[in-house]
Amino acid sequence: MPARPPPDDLLSVAGLERLFGSLSKASGILAAVSGGPDSMALMHLLARWSRADRHPPILVATVDHGLRPEAAEEAAFVARQAAALGLPHRTLAWTGEKPRAGVQEAAREARYSLLVQHARGEGASHLVTAHTLDDQAETVMMRLSRGSGLSGLAGMRRERSRGGMVHARPLLDLRKPDLLDLCRKEGWGFVSDPSNADERFARVRWRRIMPLLADEGLTAERLARLAQRAARAEEALDAKAREALGRAAPLLDDGAFSFEAGILANEPFEIALRILEQALVRTGLGLENSRLQRLEACTERLREAIGQDGTLRLTVAGALVRLDPSGRVSVRQEPPRHRGR
Repeated sequence: MPARPPPDDLLSVAGLERLFGSLSKASGILAAVSGGPDSMALMHLLARWSRADRHPPILVATVDHGLRPEAAEEAAFVARQAAALGLPHRTLAWTGEKPRAGVQEAAREARYSLLVQHARGEGASHLVTAHTLDDQAETVMMRLSRGSGLSGLAGMRRERSRGGMVHARPLLDLRKPDLLDLCRKEGWGFVSDPSNADERFARVRWRRIMPLLADEGLTAERLARLAQRAARAEEALDAKAREALGRAAPLLDDGAFSFEAGILANEPFEIALRILEQALVRTGLGLENSRLQRLEACTERLREAIGQDGTLRLTVAGALVRLDPSGRVSVRQEPPRHRGR
């Protein structure tokens, strides 16, 4: 894990460049700012960085999910603070009926959809959020509890593609307490979201547990380091799977992706698993972490059938997977009327 700038160094030209240097080539940067100390620190730090040299324009947006009456005033607070820094601000409202169950997940999807749409409309190439090392540690523990594989344990990526733009998390090496101290020291105002203490939400419950884990040595830093190591392992395994798939005479024809079945039996299981996942991607499908167990079962059945020179037809993650008598595996999207059965 790269050494994070000490809190006292964050405001220096060198410290700011370490945080945001990778954003220098952006056509524009949209900062998602909720008003909490993490995102307010992000906004102030970005403002200082942009003034230090010729950097891309910084835009600020706050999403009002319409779930709390205080949210509108919090967005107005961020707008005033952004204006004081000379940064344009927009409040993005999540309108329409809200789900009764899974509201946090739905709100997250709506938030990113609104942010990406606004960034695209403003000509920005990068979306920046204030996720921290503590957020990373909580994410790893939550995914571990759900039975995630290496991809999930790799946690949040520092940069990823989202809606055709770069989603960057430049504060991912920084601790929440450091950012809170920085806001207080510099006099940067912030608001407190009461939902951050609402134990109906899984992340809040995990946040309460984290100090107990740290007492046993499982600190946020060590969990973040685990995520980094898992990401490296995931990258290496994916590269080996792509290499193996390239040797299996891959063919994309009329929406179906096919390859020689023997590669699934000859490669180690973890590589075979990724070959099948990459075949799903080639047909325009993906795999949620929650479906990893189903993909593992699918890979096992294919390997067994290949070893017996048999045929097989099954479905996984919205795809129809077939092992045919010619010794090839084909993957294509299921017809819409069959999905979700």
